[in-house]
Amino acid sequence: MTAPSMPAVPPFPAGSPAVPARPLLVAETFGPTLQGEGPSTGQQALFLRLSRCNLSCPRCDTPYTWDTSRFDLRAHTADRPAEEIIRWVLTQQTRLLVITGGEPLLQQDRLLPVVDAVTAAGRRVEIETNGTVVPLPALVASVGAFNVSPKLAGFAGPRDGRRRINPDALSALAGSGRAVFKFVAADTAELDEIARLQEQFGLDPVWVMPEGTTSDAVLAGMRDLADAVLARGWHLSSRLHVLLWEDTRGR
Repeated sequence: MTAPSMPAVPPFPAGSPAVPARPLLVAETFGPTLQGEGPSTGQQALFLRLSRCNLSCPRCDTPYTWDTSRFDLRAHTADRPAEEIIRWVLTQQTRLLVITGGEPLLQQDRLLPVVDAVTAAGRRVEIETNGTVVPLPALVASVGAFNVSPKLAGFAGPRDGRRRINPDALSALAGSGRAVFKFVAADTAELDEIARLQEQFGLDPVWVMPEGTTSDAVLAGMRDLADAVLARGWHLSSRLHVLLWEDTRGR
């Protein structure tokens, strides 16, 4: 399977900032679609999914971005110049770009020109991250929001150990004033771990999202979590894209 191709684009917009020659490792681009998770749920969005991750979560729903035991990453990755990605975004009317992965901050030096150019054009950029990489100050200044999803002990892989929680990165993201913290929880028993992380690193606001790649599983998880999430003063996120389209890639 080859990585999805980028749409044709017109010349690079005049006056946009110069971009480096190093390409980004891109798993896929898609949209317009709807943001399915967190505070921007339901908003029309474009998605840029980057390849590679520094964690190995067995229950990850995008294993083709990192799992070399099951996927040939070369077949699921395309080298895309930042200039080409910027062109694609700015030819769309959609105002929100969501950058996800994999772990996008592994490529943040290459990503910065994209964020700068899209933001300068009056669009909003959200970056979804696992919270293990300290963001560059220039990226913090340019991005609209970081949707940070620290991995709980039951979700992370056996090799991830302590690296799933990076105190420096979480503290930097919490202190940026641009982060929300979204935890995937399998059941209410995992909420105590979320509370400990919230207290330790000052994480706020907290969103909790059920695990699941089918609409039935997501709805059941939301019903199971809702009252306990309310009792702790947190927010509950659906997985709107799953409710609408099940586990369809590119939606």
